[in-house]
Amino acid sequence: MPVISTSAVRRTALGATGAAVAGIGYASLIERNAFVLREATMPVLPPGSSSLRVLHISDLHMMPGQKLKQQWLRELDRLEPDLVVNTGDNLSHQKSVPAVVQALGGLLSRPGLFVFGSNDYFAPVPKNPMKYFKKDHRRVYGAPLPWKDLRAAFTERGWLDLTHVRRDLEVAGVRIATAGVDDPHLQRDRYDTVAGAPNPLAELRIGLTHSPEPRVLDRFAADGYDLVLAGHTHGGQLVLPGYGALVTNCGIDKSRVKGPSKWGEHTQLHVSAGIGTSPWAPYRFCCRPEATLLTLVAAPPKRPAAENNHGFSTSETVSR
Repeated sequence: MPVISTSAVRRTALGATGAAVAGIGYASLIERNAFVLREATMPVLPPGSSSLRVLHISDLHMMPGQKLKQQWLRELDRLEPDLVVNTGDNLSHQKSVPAVVQALGGLLSRPGLFVFGSNDYFAPVPKNPMKYFKKDHRRVYGAPLPWKDLRAAFTERGWLDLTHVRRDLEVAGVRIATAGVDDPHLQRDRYDTVAGAPNPLAELRIGLTHSPEPRVLDRFAADGYDLVLAGHTHGGQLVLPGYGALVTNCGIDKSRVKGPSKWGEHTQLHVSAGIGTSPWAPYRFCCRPEATLLTLVAAPPKRPAAENNHGFSTSETVSR
């Protein structure tokens, strides 16, 4: 057998260590601040409908001092969306509410819908990363966060809280029936409070949930919702080229960890990879922080084969 010298082993170990350090540095210092706007076109409106522009934001995980993130969020108002949807996990600190409100800026003056996630209710805590691979691990909750103050700030500006509520509204001439549930990740979802077919006069039916748990998605689909929006997954946060996301941190499969997909025969799902990270896990790899501008268009009588595996066209615009 060949003899491997001690110096060769040492050089290999040092090289591996150097690569790991470089990867951690890139993931924590560069990519987690490399914000990107993604765009997707989703055919969910009745034939003949005009398009509707929906800005989907999620998982800000805001800390008061994150000025770069706050500035990037303020610039999103220039997109002039018809509707803003926020699927939760806005906070990471007891003093983050003013930072979130100021960062959202003009978006709060536009029609908006929201539900909350676990990190609106409880501060994040240090966690063994291996627990993400165990779906039944015991959850440890941090200090309570001022979610009531955040809810008041959102609703005072006109955004609608969809937590266990059904609401109808009209946006850009489109009648929309909406409903939402509290965070399934915390087992706080009570779908029965919003169960049943939405308003039959609505031209679009939208469901909101923070965590895209199959039990909730199944109920929205069974009730006839056209589109369900969710966050929570961070797109996997750590993605290996050629393999994909390591975990989804919920019950959906890895192919749906971010972006558009179908759920059942009729319902379409969009999962945001989110804008932030836990302050205890401040890194992203091959999964940039994002907001998504969804252009909702009329569904054709017969859908073409597909522009990608799910029949949606997508693109991205980089903004730093």
